[in-house]
Amino acid sequence: MALIKKFRIKKFKDQNALLKLDKISMFYNKRQILNSLDLIINKQEILGMLGPNGVGKSTIFHIITGLKNPSFGKVLINGIDCTNIPIYERATKFRIGYVPQHGGFIQDLTLHQNLYLVGEIHIKEKEIRNMKIQKIISQFEFDPLLGIKAKYLSGGQKKKLVIAMALINDPSILLLDEPFAALDILTIKMLQEIIVNLQSIDKITVVVCDHQARDLLSCVDRAIVLSNGKIIASGSPDEIIKDASARSAYFGDEFKIN
Repeated sequence: MALIKKFRIKKFKDQNALLKLDKISMFYNKRQILNSLDLIINKQEILGMLGPNGVGKSTIFHIITGLKNPSFGKVLINGIDCTNIPIYERATKFRIGYVPQHGGFIQDLTLHQNLYLVGEIHIKEKEIRNMKIQKIISQFEFDPLLGIKAKYLSGGQKKKLVIAMALINDPSILLLDEPFAALDILTIKMLQEIIVNLQSIDKITVVVCDHQARDLLSCVDRAIVLSNGKIIASGSPDEIIKDASARSAYFGDEFKIN
């Protein structure tokens, strides 16, 4: 498959940080998942997170959204300490969108009803709400699917729906947990194009976590590799696959993007 990303933001001249994890540590039943982890995510960056199972990728998402509180450390959004701010306020005031690996919609509601449900939560003015939902429908080409219950949609259609639902609140940062899992090649390519368009057209910062390393590296500006609760490598896709620590801990010696 050809590379989806036609350009990469390699440097952020002003180092304009949108989100910062400051010395984050996390323990589950005395087992340390994250170990004084530091991470800066810049505005309008597409960042990919890679690492073995259980290394803490989903935990990082949960800490950013407020689903879990870190054992130690701080979460800063636009320089504001959000560590103790609840989930709803982070989603509204700081505009964090989250697309989980599984679910994220109501099975027995139609596609349109799922969109409208989220719209009612976030947008009080009916006219503005309807305009936003119609824009999403057009953007994702949902017209033929509006009356279909979510449980009858294909895997790719369900993933598009959950991403669309997360966009109704106009997020400044969107977290995608395993978006490429169990999808066919054409559907993955479609999602890669959506991710790149979120950056280039909608000006959204996107963080992607997935085990499909080639698919992830085809659409990100920068990637990090996690091991033993820390970031052991960070760089562009070309840089990351050449990094000795990343190859030893995750990629192996034979891994190539193409």
